[in-house]
Amino acid sequence: MEILRTAPNPWGQEVLVGVAWDLLWAAAIAGFLFVVGHHLYVWIMAPKAPKTAPEPAPEVPERVERHSQASRTFHWLMAATMLTLLVTAFFPVIGVQFAWVTIHWIAGIVLTLLIIWHIIHASTKQDFWSVWTGTKEIGQAFQAVGKFLRREPAKEERSGKYPLDQRAYHNAVTLVSFGVIVTGILMMFGVDTWFWASNPYFLSDSTWGLVFVLHGLCGVGLVTMVIAHIYFAIRPEKRWMTRSMIKGWITREEYLEHYDPDLWKLGTEPAGAELAGGSASSADADGVVPA
Repeated sequence: MEILRTAPNPWGQEVLVGVAWDLLWAAAIAGFLFVVGHHLYVWIMAPKAPKTAPEPAPEVPERVERHSQASRTFHWLMAATMLTLLVTAFFPVIGVQFAWVTIHWIAGIVLTLLIIWHIIHASTKQDFWSVWTGTKEIGQAFQAVGKFLRREPAKEERSGKYPLDQRAYHNAVTLVSFGVIVTGILMMFGVDTWFWASNPYFLSDSTWGLVFVLHGLCGVGLVTMVIAHIYFAIRPEKRWMTRSMIKGWITREEYLEHYDPDLWKLGTEPAGAELAGGSASSADADGVVPA
């Protein structure tokens, strides 16, 4: 399997021009194998923990807002943009030819603007650091691996608003997205856009090759990550979370089953704000979502 592609430049020197497209198929197969492997493990091998009903908590409203309208709009716009980028990047590789370059760089600009908005929103309306992985979460990850190896029942520990798996995925997507954006902006100097004419001499051949390789690696990485994300979104035990990204709320029972009220406290922030880690995102000061 080839990893990198090279081609001669006008002076006959072999230079990098990107990743080999074998990696695209490897990323897709890796995503497929992960989906099949995880499904079979959960269905056949995973030890089942007894499910216990949460203690009654009448002070918790019937519906608790988990995602504000702003957060949901960002998520679905980013999803549409990301799928557009993947389709325009890889469909021509597998033989589906169309005029993709302009659509691709426009989608890249939209993704960049969305992430800039998200950073501002997370810094001003949310707890910016609550979704990042720290030493505590790394310790939890090692504990989870130990339980897996010992085949202990996979009882879900109640967490704050963002559990370990979501934090880890968010961190990975953040890293790869920034890689795509930075390299994508540089690559825009090599094509005609609404803003400037192409300048293939903006970078040296060797630097262009490095940019192409990094952009390609981030792109094929996103293929696997998107497959995994969609898979978990449609799994039966995760559909309540997917619903919250559509409708914005979770039920009282879901809140008490999955979240530690000491880590995600309801009704402790101003109306309309969304504190992602310690406090609840709530439609009013009591965390109540109108029916």
